[in-house]
Amino acid sequence: MKTAVVVLNWNTKDYLRWFLPGLIASCKRLGASADGSPEAEVIVADSGSDDGSRVVLASEFPEVRTILLDKNYGFTGGYLKAFEALRDRNYDYYVLINSDVEVSEDWLYLLTKWMDSHPDCGICGPKLHGLLREGGELIRTGRFEYAGAGGGLMDRFGFPYCRGRIRKKVEEDHGQYDNCDPDVLWVTGACLMIRSSLWWQLGGLDSRFFAHMEEIDLCWRAQLAGWKVQVVPEALVWHLGGGTLQAASPFKLKLNWRNNLLLLENNLAYTYIAQGMPVAKAKRKAARFIRFRVFLDNCARIVYFCTGKAEYSKAVKQAHEEWRELRTQGVRYPAPAVNASIRGITRRSIIFRY
Repeated sequence: MKTAVVVLNWNTKDYLRWFLPGLIASCKRLGASADGSPEAEVIVADSGSDDGSRVVLASEFPEVRTILLDKNYGFTGGYLKAFEALRDRNYDYYVLINSDVEVSEDWLYLLTKWMDSHPDCGICGPKLHGLLREGGELIRTGRFEYAGAGGGLMDRFGFPYCRGRIRKKVEEDHGQYDNCDPDVLWVTGACLMIRSSLWWQLGGLDSRFFAHMEEIDLCWRAQLAGWKVQVVPEALVWHLGGGTLQAASPFKLKLNWRNNLLLLENNLAYTYIAQGMPVAKAKRKAARFIRFRVFLDNCARIVYFCTGKAEYSKAVKQAHEEWRELRTQGVRYPAPAVNASIRGITRRSIIFRY
């Protein structure tokens, strides 16, 4: 079997009912391989749900393989455990896809075709449009969706953004990014395809992240290992978003501020080294940059406090405290590959662009 399409579920039984049938149908469209086995298989890894998700899976989707985890290990831990359970099945590609994603009929065919025809691409992803829920109906908006839009980039100060999305503003999609350079820094973990060999080469997601920005870290490390990360705009999916953590959640805010610093610490010095900078100088420059980012974070913390958002101010403080603890548990990643070329970091500032 060529592709494992893994949905990580935690207390979203309604999403399973809404989105799993279309996902299963799209995988069946790929047909069977020469030995008669399906080209793709849908697998649901359930993170200890207590909302009846497991009953729904057993009674309404008995044909779907399930991996039952004992608790919620977050996005990173859940996928690490799920793919470890599948390691001996020799898939060519892994797909990470959220339970709140609606897929087009040919999305998986297009991603698989791209990977098959671009052997230097290690990770790819589709274009994301937004879904709105009004009453009991889902409406396709025609606008880019926050999580990944038309492919992920990073600005000069280390803040991630997307083609078609800066901060909370998203554009109408008129095909304006369809003919752009496919190389990006990252594609969203809401729907991401990676070569299984690369997943194991990189060690998968960094478990310290728990959730948020872990896919940016994975994609950046893939580029440092000499692979390309690319967006396939012909492949389209629709993302509802906010199913597990609401956008205004202080916990979500804390994860973003904390993990942005982990992300920079994992990859920035290696990026300078890949650009030809001596190792010692690269480490000093990365350390200065991260100190500057902490200063910018604290400026935001003051703004939150002065505008009556004390919970958000506290979340930034907690993010820094946790980052200082987690950085001592850092993973020692290998030096960048000789052919490493980091794409998708721009010299612009998203604050000014916004």
